[in-house]
Amino acid sequence: MSTETTTIAEPGIDAPREPMVRAAGVRKHFGSLQVLQGVDLEVQRGEVVCLIGASGSGKSTLLRCINHLEKVDGGRIWIDGDVVGYDLRGRTLHEKSHGDICRDRTQTGMVFQHFNLFGHMTVLENIMLAPRTVLKQKTSEVLPRALALLDQVGLADKAKSYPRQLSGGQQQRVAIARALCMEPKLMLFDEPTSALDPELVGDVLKVMRDLAASGMTMIVVTHEMGFAREVADRVVFMHGGQIIEQGTPAQVLGDPQHERTRAFLSAVR
Repeated sequence: MSTETTTIAEPGIDAPREPMVRAAGVRKHFGSLQVLQGVDLEVQRGEVVCLIGASGSGKSTLLRCINHLEKVDGGRIWIDGDVVGYDLRGRTLHEKSHGDICRDRTQTGMVFQHFNLFGHMTVLENIMLAPRTVLKQKTSEVLPRALALLDQVGLADKAKSYPRQLSGGQQQRVAIARALCMEPKLMLFDEPTSALDPELVGDVLKVMRDLAASGMTMIVVTHEMGFAREVADRVVFMHGGQIIEQGTPAQVLGDPQHERTRAFLSAVR
């Protein structure tokens, strides 16, 4: 596959090695709609960052850009020191091949609002699929890890079940186990509880709390303010494609400084 050359590189930006994630001047538009307007963000290793804000503020788009599911129109994003989606040659970025992008993406787990499980496969088969097909790992290598992850998310007795036999909360926990089976260095969550009935949210959030406690680097788009207050190391409030305010949960949720942050929190409460 031929590679695409892009001119989004900006002089004077050198790839850092310290943060797990760094976004510098990230811009993204869909037609005339400017969705991200120069976003700067760093996420340290082992840090849990919750992105909050109204629908349309750019949170999910930023997450998709971090995983190169959307191409940035300006700026750069690094994961673990490597430019996402591109090879840096001098001061110019050249888009990687589809295969290289897919290989890079295996190091980042992503959990969506909807579970996207394969209905014709059992829970265990869903979890094992990517390591076997993408990483070319043997079943004997993947199986113990998949079973351990099922136990970790509280579904050890559901290995032979099919997605249609599970509740929405159980399916989302399977989706988390599936992402973790690739042994990622970073986990991205895009409103993972928004499609669930209220009584099913707690079990999913517990899995995420336990994952955060294990030291996994996590970026979570969420409207669950209680989760953000309890688990996040940092809360980032976005509005109009920009980061308006960020800080500890006590700072942003307990004593917001920006009027837009205060208005948003008043509305969600």
